[in-house]
Formats: sequence, structure tokens, C-alpha cells
Amino acid sequence: MTVSADAPANGRADPEAALDRLIELGAVTEDDDGALSTTAAFENDRRIYRDTYDYMGREGVADTVADLFGVDRSEAFDLLDAGEVTTEDVVAYLAVRSFADEPLDTAEHAMMAELLVRIGPDTPVPEAIEAVEDDAYEAFLDEHPDAVVTVWKHHCDPCEAMKREIDDILAAVPDGVAVVGVDGDEAGAFRREFDVGAAPAVLCFQDGTLEALETGRKRPTELATLFATIYGESA
Repeated sequence: MTVSADAPANGRADPEAALDRLIELGAVTEDDDGALSTTAAFENDRRIYRDTYDYMGREGVADTVADLFGVDRSEAFDLLDAGEVTTEDVVAYLAVRSFADEPLDTAEHAMMAELLVRIGPDTPVPEAIEAVEDDAYEAFLDEHPDAVVTVWKHHCDPCEAMKREIDDILAAVPDGVAVVGVDGDEAGAFRREFDVGAAPAVLCFQDGTLEALETGRKRPTELATLFATIYGESA
């Protein structure tokens, strides 16, 4: 990612120092095993900028590149065409600046953005729901023949809308019905087996058989009606 002239001569900061700064700011967390993931708070900021530049398109990205790095508009387009700067670079750069809410060293700022392009959230599954990986859903369904399996994806506005109502959704699930979530990007085998083509998705299993599959944003009242139809008031 290109930086402006007040950066160090090589245009790059120490990646480890930049990562430590991201952790200090609360934009990134590191697990005990060393796995890195962005925080929900940072992803909320990043999503705002991603949505903005999706709407503005390439022209808007080029204008921002020109403003950020002090180049003319034609050079900004050249940088985009050559892949030296991408929309995700710009989104990450602006998001971490907003998230930090304090001045950032130019070279470190650019390195932080570069790292954030590579680091994503750990899972799109809401914290209130147990996450199951692709190799574990069969065992889960064997153990819980009456179950609701939810499918989520990163950068999914309908998913985020449903997450904000997750407590009400879970309250609508009848007693005795287990609930689990899967990452739609990672659970290819699950999606193929049950023909899930979009997220969010809600699948209702009764006695081990798929009885209903709903995709797209569903409100708690809609899901309460679905659950009552499949399972009755309690299972």
C-alpha cells in the first residue's frame, strides 16, 4: 500500500509493532494459540466504510486515494489498476483511523491497514450461539434430532440485522430444541448437503429430518411462527 512522503524512506513500518498497536487499540485480539482475529467493535467501523465505498464505486475510491496520498486522480486510478492500492486497503485505512480516534504515525497507519486487510473476524456466528464447524454438524444433528441450525456470513447486512435481534430469536425457540450456528463461507459441505444458497439461513430439523429452510433476514416474530409450526409450543 502506498504511503505519503512523510513516511520512512522504505515506506514501511515494523509489522510486529503495528500488530501490537492494533491489539492495544482493541481492533485485533490474539488467542492463546496465536490465532488473530478482528474485534466486533472494529468490524462495525469497517462495515460502515465498506458499505460507503461499495455505494461510491471505483470513482469514489480513486478520489479518496488521491486525497489520502497526495497524488492526482489519474495516478490514483493507475495505483488501483496496478493493484498497488485496493478498495479493501482504503476501507481498512479509514476504518482504523476512525477506530483509533487519535493521530497515527503515517507508516504505522499504512502497515496497520495492510494487516487488517489480511485479518478478519474469527466467526460470523453470533456470540450467543454455539458455533459448529463443517466436520461436526453431523454429530451435532445425531445428538440433537430436534435442532435449529443457523447460517451466517461475514460482510452480510441481513446477517447483522438478525444478530441485533438474536436474543429475541433465541427466546422464540421452544424448549428442547437445540440451536447452533455455522460459518457459511467455511461450511461448504453443510451448505451442499442441505442446498443452502444464501445467508442468513435458518434450518429446522425435527427427528433428524430437515422440515424447513428459510433464507434472508427473518424477524423474531416470523421465526416464532415458523418454530411453533414445526415444533409446537415446546418440544
